[in-house]
Amino acid sequence: MAPDSRGTTPGTRPGVRILVVGGGYVGMYTALRLQRKLKQRLRSGDAEIVVVTPEPYMTYQPFLPEAAAGSISPRHVVVPLRRVLNLCSIVIGEAGRIDHAKRTATVTTLATAEDGTGALEIGYDEIVIAPGSVSRTLPVPGLADFGIGFKTVEEAIGLRNHVIEQMDIASATRDPAIRDAALTFVFVGGGYAGVEALAELEDMARYTARYYHNIKPTDLRWILVEASDRILPEVGEAMGRYAVGELRGRGVDVRLETRLDTCEDRVAVLSDGSRFPTRTLVWTAGVKPAPLLAATDLPLTERGRLRCTATLGVEGMPHAWAAGDAAAVPDLTAAEPDKETAPNAQHAVRQAKVLADNVLATLEGRPPAEYRHRYAGSVASLGLHKGVAHVYGRKLKGYPAWLMHRTYHLSRVPTFNRKARVLAEWTLAGLFKREIVSLGSLEHPRAEFELAAGGGSAAQQRPGTLPRPDPDESPEGPPGGVPPHPSR
Repeated sequence: MAPDSRGTTPGTRPGVRILVVGGGYVGMYTALRLQRKLKQRLRSGDAEIVVVTPEPYMTYQPFLPEAAAGSISPRHVVVPLRRVLNLCSIVIGEAGRIDHAKRTATVTTLATAEDGTGALEIGYDEIVIAPGSVSRTLPVPGLADFGIGFKTVEEAIGLRNHVIEQMDIASATRDPAIRDAALTFVFVGGGYAGVEALAELEDMARYTARYYHNIKPTDLRWILVEASDRILPEVGEAMGRYAVGELRGRGVDVRLETRLDTCEDRVAVLSDGSRFPTRTLVWTAGVKPAPLLAATDLPLTERGRLRCTATLGVEGMPHAWAAGDAAAVPDLTAAEPDKETAPNAQHAVRQAKVLADNVLATLEGRPPAEYRHRYAGSVASLGLHKGVAHVYGRKLKGYPAWLMHRTYHLSRVPTFNRKARVLAEWTLAGLFKREIVSLGSLEHPRAEFELAAGGGSAAQQRPGTLPRPDPDESPEGPPGGVPPHPSR
């Protein structure tokens, strides 16, 4: 890396440098379109695109519920940025501050703490700010200790492993209180993430229960907590009511106009006075802008998003652009004044195309275009062969809505490679039985070796599992710590 007049940079190429902060929907699609349009300039060194992202992949979040249910491999839910953006410089790190007055971004990389040289200062000519959002949490006692998020592929796979492990614990324990808590699953938030995650996992767990000799599907308790008076507001009131009826018909306890007050000591206490001992509390109650936005010299709205114009430029800040969850973009198609586009994937993907074209227009001295897109509608999955949809005024439910959900998202997942792999997995899933394996040890791969090497203890094993007694020292039961049968 060599310093130049714009600060320390990932490369030494002269010419215009476009910095993209974030590797999600907006970041990846913007960089991809810029890469296609600037291919010759990138190869000649007359231009450079630098993408700063915490992860080397883009996550297609609508597939997280199916990844959690085992319908799709987690590898196929993510898109490797280095392969897709092969003409861009990928920097794996966190942007800690953006000083647009100086046209520099301060970036902490994986090597920052190792080499002792401090954070990078990456200069730029044009910047695209798309760090996305993070989970919006509330000061609920116990939430930080026991809550589980559902925004990343790691959280989705971790939750799948956790649910199956709780069934293992319930099957093995002789304590009724532990069994009940292990088989009680509380989801907070009735938006897409919460409803689809609960529906897919409930479907998966009900199927898995048939392989346990002492667990019936009716033993599992699923609770959905939503503060408003309906779920899935994006699909409309009628389809939202249908979704509530569908879930309740499957035994899901849907609590509307209810909040989570506390979850201390693994007991979920709701605002209606209900108390549920549980070992699983999934928090999906909304998102908020990434903390990076507060560490910039750019204008923000009251909700902490970047104040943008209809051309996706940051208001009053030339050469700064934003879209997606981080941007407050005026909705020119709305009848109400001052309305902003919804922070969802449908807008993010379309905004990225306009944003990239506007960056190019600025570089070429042309006027930028305004972003206009009338919301097409929404689709949501409620488990295998079940769903709801409200698209272009048409309302669908059941199998047709589920099929539309799959078709739409298959068409939207990036790259032909991923489309083919996802379609192949869906086809195989229809021919063979579900996978019911928990690979929770993947989250702590060194635990087994540490125990064998004498550097660990039972207390250091992954949470949620029972310690393994030494068969030579255990006075009770057969070797391996298997508890005696209750009838013995």
